[in-house]
Amino acid sequence: MTADPSDDAQRVALIDRQVSHVWMVRTFLKHSDEAADDEELAEVHRDLYDFMLAVGPSLDQQYFSQYLHLARKKFAKLRRATEQFISIQPDVSGHMNFRMAARSLAAAVEEIGRLLES
Repeated sequence: MTADPSDDAQRVALIDRQVSHVWMVRTFLKHSDEAADDEELAEVHRDLYDFMLAVGPSLDQQYFSQYLHLARKKFAKLRRATEQFISIQPDVSGHMNFRMAARSLAAAVEEIGRLLES
């Protein structure tokens, strides 16, 4: 999608595209056997959900400036959850699914951060 990220509606659309990746990683982590046994991993998927829960209603109502405000407010927690997952991932599992989830989450969150700054 090529869009002018200075326009709030378009920026939200670009961020939401990345949030879909965060959602998939969150779903993978939440339903993994490892999450049942690892409180840190469970905390990660809850923090990812917290970000999406915060911005979702604004997206549904097309309140784009409110979405961006809430996304900025919750971004630090999203970034911390991502860093935590990257840190614990090798101990949780070295399986390719977990390695790719860490890479996917890092890429999506990096792009969300870039869009929030623009």
